[in-house]
Amino acid sequence: MKEHVHKDVVIIGAGMAGLTAALYCGRMNLDTLVLENAIIGGQIANAVAIENYPGFVSVNGRDLIATLQTQAENFGAVVDEFDEIERVTLKSTPKIIETQEKIYAADVVIIASGMNRRKLPLPEEKKFAGRGVHYCELCDGHAYDGKIIAVIGGGNAAVDAANFLTKYAKHLYLIHRSEFRADEISQQRLRANDKVTIMLQTEIKALRGDKRLESIEILDKISGVTKTLAVDGIFVNIGVEPNTQLFKDELTLSASGRIVAGEDCRTEIAGVFAAGDVREKEIRQLTTAASDGTTAALLAEKYLSKLNQ
Repeated sequence: MKEHVHKDVVIIGAGMAGLTAALYCGRMNLDTLVLENAIIGGQIANAVAIENYPGFVSVNGRDLIATLQTQAENFGAVVDEFDEIERVTLKSTPKIIETQEKIYAADVVIIASGMNRRKLPLPEEKKFAGRGVHYCELCDGHAYDGKIIAVIGGGNAAVDAANFLTKYAKHLYLIHRSEFRADEISQQRLRANDKVTIMLQTEIKALRGDKRLESIEILDKISGVTKTLAVDGIFVNIGVEPNTQLFKDELTLSASGRIVAGEDCRTEIAGVFAAGDVREKEIRQLTTAASDGTTAALLAEKYLSKLNQ
């Protein structure tokens, strides 16, 4: 039988928004639990050099998140990264979050579940996942020292991954189906590297190999020519999908699958807040995620004060 535990605040997700919310909730002496079933830090944990976060000329994503986690825990917040959530009931009072090990009753829930990298939409993806197809350059890049690598994507995440992987690659291809969307400074760094070949307006059509990935088929969209490119591994950065499956029957989701909530992070359910990339909004940056976490925590405390009157 699962243990029943009451918390003032349960935060779902330990990325920038979730940990910032935990920091503020802890400072306000709220009994705070952060649940994370994946890597602490979310997408930003894989960033090699963050140069647009105030107060840092450049900072590694893991270091930034580790510092924030320590700050939150120093104020009493508890971070649990191994107890996966099975179901939630948000319309009740208190709200119920059932994990594999426990059932939590929470007066406030802050959803900061972030996003996951989108899988490569090819039928061979499952066959080669972990066998030449990867989604985390920090985790798996070292295995390709002296090898031929391809990075798929054209946004900041893809170009930053490519710049990082050049430290290992014998040669690196950056393949993207349209034009770059990455920051100009990151593009310039990549273009200046002699080990890099940039292939824009190029689409990956198939993965080939026996037990491991050995080559990819690519289509030049301008010429219409298809060719085979020998590679040892590819790293995929083609966008992200919001982690909202748990909440689709509880909250209104936007067309993009994100949670509908205002700039005050309040959802349609009293006591439930959405913060960070999981919230439907126009701008998604580290700074706006931290802002959301701050806003959600401060308004959560106000909600709790009224609830306990």
